[in-house]
Amino acid sequence: VSISVGGRRGWDQHSNLRAGLKHNAEVIDQPIAALLSDLKQRGLLKSTLVLWGGEFGRTPTAENAEQADGRNHFPRGYTMWLAGGGVKRGITYGKTDELGATIVENKVHIHDLHATLLWLMGLDHRKLTYRYGGRDQTIADIHGKVVEGIFA
Repeated sequence: VSISVGGRRGWDQHSNLRAGLKHNAEVIDQPIAALLSDLKQRGLLKSTLVLWGGEFGRTPTAENAEQADGRNHFPRGYTMWLAGGGVKRGITYGKTDELGATIVENKVHIHDLHATLLWLMGLDHRKLTYRYGGRDQTIADIHGKVVEGIFA
């Protein structure tokens, strides 16, 4: 199941970042907490993997600062979080520099995330390999590595 939440402009805050992010956080905070509480109360959180994130982050520097506060797309460093489904509670994995511009510790490539999600669901992405265009292909690329450091 996939759920998308956001205001009129969603999460794409090239302008009015402070107001837009505040609004979106207020809209989603209680529902996501309720979802996790409900799954835990019903004994389903251990067998349900919850992923929160987007396809990119935001630049550590402002965009159009003279007109309105905003940030550009930034695929080199961003946050995703996981809950339940065999993931450790309360940890942070990975770290950027003080500006948020460069990953300095425990880099997780998107292929690694895909491999890890599949592993947590009981699938080995390396066994889902097929030959196409003269090279091996998988859903997590052949270079994706399972990030075992997040397992409970």
